[in-house]
Order: sequence, then structure tokens, then C-alpha cells
Amino acid sequence: MIRRLNAGPRMSQVVIHAGTVYLAGQVADNPIPSVRSQTEQILAKIDRLLAEAGSDKSKILSAIVWLADITRFDEMNEVWDAWVAPGDPPARATVEAALARPTNLVEIMVVAAAG
Repeated sequence: MIRRLNAGPRMSQVVIHAGTVYLAGQVADNPIPSVRSQTEQILAKIDRLLAEAGSDKSKILSAIVWLADITRFDEMNEVWDAWVAPGDPPARATVEAALARPTNLVEIMVVAAAG
């Protein structure tokens, strides 16, 4: 069985299948020009979406982080390191990419184990 949460015409924010939670790429709702602020907003959204799916950040299996400017890597990592579940860091990749909107500086997508 496949469950979709917060589904729209283009995509679902969360898809749950076979004990795995897939989140769509998350961006800041208020994309002020700060990698730190955008990362904080995104990680808070990830926490909310995982909770809605019956999971949490300690169950994240993998994460992909896209940065519009890779020179801001350390700024993003300061927020990430303070947020990630101690002892349970996921596999992660971080790359520089042109994001869908120029105001988006960070996008993060995660896959987690359900409940």
C-alpha cells in the first residue's frame, strides 16, 4: 500500500511505502537571503513532515542537500550539525545546483524509516 500526504496536482510532500518515508525536496517558506535561516526553516519542515508520517529525524536513512552556492557549505553545516540526531546521522550528499527559484539558497530531501 502507498500513502501520500499533502498531495497536490504535481507532487506529494510525503510518500510512505513498505516502511519507508520519502519526502519531496523541501525549501524555505520565507526565502530570506540567509543560508542559515533557510536551513533552519527547512529542517523544521522536515521535522513536521516526518512526525506527520509517524517518523522522526533519528530514522533518516539518507539526505540530499542542494546549495545554490557551495561556498556556503559551512554555514549550512552549522545548522545541520546542531539539528541532526546525535549518534544517528544519515548517509548524506551535498552538491551545488541551480535551484528552481533564485531566492532558494538551500533544498533538502530525505528518506527515512517509518515508525
